[in-house]
Amino acid sequence: MKWVRLVAVLGLLAMAASGAVYLWFARAVEGPGPLQASVTVIVAPGAGVSAIARQMVVAGIADRPWMMVLEARRSGQDRHLKPGEYRFDPGVSIAGVLGKLVTHEVVARFVTIPEGLVAAEIRQILRGAEGLTGELTSPILDGDLLPETYRYEWGDHREDVVARMRAAKAAAVRELWAARASDLPLNSPQEAVVLASIVEKETGLASERAQVAAVFTNRLRRGMKLQSDPTVLYGLSRAGDRGGLTIADLERPTPFNTYVISGLPPSPICSPGRAALAAVLNPAISVDLYFVADGTGGHAFAATLEGHNRNVARWRDIQRQNDLR
Repeated sequence: MKWVRLVAVLGLLAMAASGAVYLWFARAVEGPGPLQASVTVIVAPGAGVSAIARQMVVAGIADRPWMMVLEARRSGQDRHLKPGEYRFDPGVSIAGVLGKLVTHEVVARFVTIPEGLVAAEIRQILRGAEGLTGELTSPILDGDLLPETYRYEWGDHREDVVARMRAAKAAAVRELWAARASDLPLNSPQEAVVLASIVEKETGLASERAQVAAVFTNRLRRGMKLQSDPTVLYGLSRAGDRGGLTIADLERPTPFNTYVISGLPPSPICSPGRAALAAVLNPAISVDLYFVADGTGGHAFAATLEGHNRNVARWRDIQRQNDLR
């Protein structure tokens, strides 16, 4: 009987010790870790729980790799840890680290494509976006993509971001085309993109887009040439001439010289934003046929050539006064 009692006592002691160890382990897993300042860690694809635990120790997030491994395996989380870029705050616990890795709570990165860029400029931005991977292999044409700010994650492929940008453009054009004004001199969504690219280059003022769009749609209805300087510059740049615009250039024939050709150029001259597309598809109600810079960053509009000539004279006076300063 004494042996039975001794075994029972030892069993109770073992259970108590086991319980104490479990409580210590649970507190250690849930308690604050040693991290003193926020840190970002990139967990590579294919990294196992042991490698991740060592990486957390090196980053100062944990001080006992075996404890993280044990907790991950005990909870079954070791089979669900996801790669990516993670930001950890000071004092993050082992449980907090594992939770982030399981739920894939990664750092959000953003790349902004401004309105009015040509394809080569967009490609340069995407090539320089930190965290994106892979080369751009598919062709990108001017007007293909929607300028906007796009969210991505570390390790995303550049081609996938381009695909999202292309889909966003298609969705925007489809939506705006469906709600377009009824009397537009545009035969297709692509023609709307072409005209929007011209509007995008002609003015940087949001308040003017619909007015500029009205001038161009009015000219198209009347069969007048668009006479847009940005289209001339674009045609010259495609021919390898990147100098300033001259009077002779306005008479130089290219497929994009709207002083020479009638109607729209054959393709967009940049990537227009949603606002420019909206302006073209619902332009201001106006009889204006002309506009010229007004010296304040905007434009003066006119319905007649006489009125336009007066505006041009004012603009030239402003230029002369600026030259004398």
